[in-house]
Amino acid sequence: MSEGNPVALILGAGNSTGAAIAERFAQGGYTVCLVRRNGEALGPLVERIQESGGTARGYGCDVRDEDQVDGLVEHIEAEIGPIEVAVFNAGVNLWTSILEETAERYRGLWETDAFGGFLAGRAVARVMAERGRGSIFFTGATASVRGGANFAAFAGAKHALRALAQSMARELGSKGIHVAHLVVDGIIDSDFIREELPQVYESKGKKGMIAPASIAEAYWFLHQQSPDAFTFELDLRPAAESW
Repeated sequence: MSEGNPVALILGAGNSTGAAIAERFAQGGYTVCLVRRNGEALGPLVERIQESGGTARGYGCDVRDEDQVDGLVEHIEAEIGPIEVAVFNAGVNLWTSILEETAERYRGLWETDAFGGFLAGRAVARVMAERGRGSIFFTGATASVRGGANFAAFAGAKHALRALAQSMARELGSKGIHVAHLVVDGIIDSDFIREELPQVYESKGKKGMIAPASIAEAYWFLHQQSPDAFTFELDLRPAAESW
């Protein structure tokens, strides 16, 4: 029982980047399937998309759980429609000195940011390979390419996610599947920054941060690319960012 529209699966549909990506694909005519660990938190976003004329479905799913991820993809394919694009945007970012880091916290962050990417990427790749088309995008960060002080756990997980994306791109590109990794190198303009780190918000200013809608446009752009000119990695940063 399919709804007929192509599906965009957004894993990690938070209140900033994930929400903006979902809204952009909904504007493009996709049924957006939104995923968070706490599915009830998706209510306002689902309602906002539907009020704007889009189609959205919300799901609670722990991306660290193989059965939940596989079951979610199977359900969407059977009941909603073919997944044409999947965005793995789930992630946890904790800054801790290596002298104080714990094995439990390190493992937990890796499970969400890296292992979850593997489970989601594998599940959607399997159904896309049968059709010979689709896009799989992974959200990276500065830590994907540079391990900073106090970011050992985050950098380790993001490096692993980038390596996964590279391997998948090299294997699946010839099968018609576009795998890309996006390095978001900068602070995202979000409620979290405004409310929890007001000093950072003030020091950066609007021109020193990345708007979630601008990030979303990059995902939409990548999904429109022809197979004869696939981009694997795209880095995004404010013009004022030092790099």
